[in-house]
Amino acid sequence: MTIAIATAIKSIIDSKTELVELAQADVPWQTKISQAVIKSSQPIYLVFPQSVDILAAIVKQASQEQWRILICGNGTKLNWGNSARDIQLVISTQKCDRLIEHAVGDLTVTAEAGMKLKDLQVILRWHNQFLPIDPSYPDTATLGGIVATADTGSWRERYGGIRDLLLGISLVRADGAIAKAGGRVVKNVAGYDLMKLFTGAYGTLGIISQLTFRTFPIIATSQTVLLTGTVDSIATATKTIRNSGLTPTAMDLLSNNVIDRLELEGNVGLIARWQTIPESIQQQIEQVKATAIELNLATNTYQEQGEIDLWQKCTTITSVSNSEQAVICKIGISPTAAVNFLQLKEIIDNKIAIRIHASSGIGQLQLNNPDRQIINQMRSHCQANHGFLTILNASETTKQELDIWGYQGNAIKTMQAIKNQFDPQHILNPNRFIV
Repeated sequence: MTIAIATAIKSIIDSKTELVELAQADVPWQTKISQAVIKSSQPIYLVFPQSVDILAAIVKQASQEQWRILICGNGTKLNWGNSARDIQLVISTQKCDRLIEHAVGDLTVTAEAGMKLKDLQVILRWHNQFLPIDPSYPDTATLGGIVATADTGSWRERYGGIRDLLLGISLVRADGAIAKAGGRVVKNVAGYDLMKLFTGAYGTLGIISQLTFRTFPIIATSQTVLLTGTVDSIATATKTIRNSGLTPTAMDLLSNNVIDRLELEGNVGLIARWQTIPESIQQQIEQVKATAIELNLATNTYQEQGEIDLWQKCTTITSVSNSEQAVICKIGISPTAAVNFLQLKEIIDNKIAIRIHASSGIGQLQLNNPDRQIINQMRSHCQANHGFLTILNASETTKQELDIWGYQGNAIKTMQAIKNQFDPQHILNPNRFIV
């Protein structure tokens, strides 16, 4: 079977497309895939198509032969979600990384899914624009991987999530056909809204090949305020800012463990960023400082490289595994219950690092002790407050012991029907998502 797979793929690809048996691949790729796939007795092949046409041809062959495919970009989030089963072929889109179109005046950009966000930001910066996405791995994550996992960050306070930024999408269906939805203009209304359907689907419905986003002008001036203090005072400050005319571009709640690792004092924290003209920033921050004085909160301000380092450190603390036993979770909770969630006894006692977007209640957490009881208690608390807890990254042992997605709602049948419609043979990222 494995010889047949290699022979069939070699008959499709061109001389520029790399095909390698996983055992002969670079060590980083071996490590990433071994963490994402339940071990199989059969060899796995890794292929890097350099064009969407070749990608589609490979998928068409896989559909005809019923090969089970694991899809990725750079593999930065391959270990998120369930481990895939019985994989025979890994397809990386990292070589499909061309810029298709940058409509500078329309504030839109179209690029292939394998382009790294970091590289796109460099291109946009030449025209004083940027894409307001700040994922867990900003230097290595590809556009397709970011959309497939809905991995947005703190900028959702001002700009919304991935679905709000995505205008158009092209994809390779499970049968190898190429499909498109949306367009390349902001006021597009044509076609089905596949952008929302494929965002966060973990590559189980099709392979994202091309994306169109709306972009925004870069604001040269930026400043961040970090408030720390008691739970009640931080809760009041958060509510005051949310209900005011202040316009932060990012605003997150931080748990005690994050505050400690930033070497600051306080039970919890609130970090807020302003990016606008200097006069407006100064006025808004003075208003925040006045509120902090009234509530007896400590205030720290950050600018330039110090500000960049601060936000990156917060992301690393909560979203990047610091040990083999660490567990990374994505959470959602009612924003009004977020501050109290940070003060749950199991969170304090186990020094769990948490960051929650103050307005949406979406966030991430990292705990070093993969204790089933603690995770289930946090999940129950989130669900009781109109939210969820999903395990993104954990050891294979932990994944086998716990329900990764923790969802038993009435949408399961609908999700199964959609999966069966888009991928009737279940060859795309099998077992990785809920259905």
